[in-house]
Amino acid sequence: MAYQGFAQEYLGMPAVTRAYTTACVLTTAAVVRACGVPAGGGCGGELEFITPFQLYFNPDLIFRKFQIWRLITNFLFFGPLGFSFFFNMIFLYRYCRMLEEGSFRGRTADFVFMFLFGGFLMTLFGLFASLFFLGQAFTIMLVYVWSRRNPYIRMNFFGLLNFQAPFLPWVLMGFSLLLGNSIIIDLLGIAVGHIYYFLEDVFPNQPGGKKLLLTPGFLKMVFDTPEEDPNYNPLPEDRPENQPRDQDQNQQQHPQ
Repeated sequence: MAYQGFAQEYLGMPAVTRAYTTACVLTTAAVVRACGVPAGGGCGGELEFITPFQLYFNPDLIFRKFQIWRLITNFLFFGPLGFSFFFNMIFLYRYCRMLEEGSFRGRTADFVFMFLFGGFLMTLFGLFASLFFLGQAFTIMLVYVWSRRNPYIRMNFFGLLNFQAPFLPWVLMGFSLLLGNSIIIDLLGIAVGHIYYFLEDVFPNQPGGKKLLLTPGFLKMVFDTPEEDPNYNPLPEDRPENQPRDQDQNQQQHPQ
């Protein structure tokens, strides 16, 4: 029963959220398998399957050795299994899903374009900073966009703090600071999230403003269900009034 409930919940996730969270979990699981999960928590690479050194963001290896996969894999690995990993996965799943089912409902192509735009800006920043994995920054970006589009929702953080949704990214940054982590990644996610939010939601509504982030047509062709043509005129045999009713079909299948 538990397995069926998990499978039903998994299959009920929207497509982009399911694809991204699955890729993150599988990538981390592959690294954990490669490391053999030693007691010390380090990575010895005993099984020589996948190691973090094959995944991290390295411009020199990307552009000189053509290890292009690093442009993607650095967004998929969140570190060894532990509190930080599960914490990031919970926030990634929750806010990615709420965005996809909320403000991006029916606009999968626009959602994918936000992924590409955010990943592109973070990669540009990564060229000038010593950042190896950008998955956490990407999660903060999703949290930031959701929080700005839901400004009146009251939040509660571990039962300790009550605040409005727009403060959530800053609360998460403060929590990272308390854990002794660098806040550069969090600040990057907030900055990229704000750039997207400003260009998509603020600037187009300003006097003289216009929409600058236009989703490419090929993404709409791939991800969005085409709308029905209002001028489409079906053939006579395809029109509903000419379709046999269920009773007529039953009589045809079971003649007296």
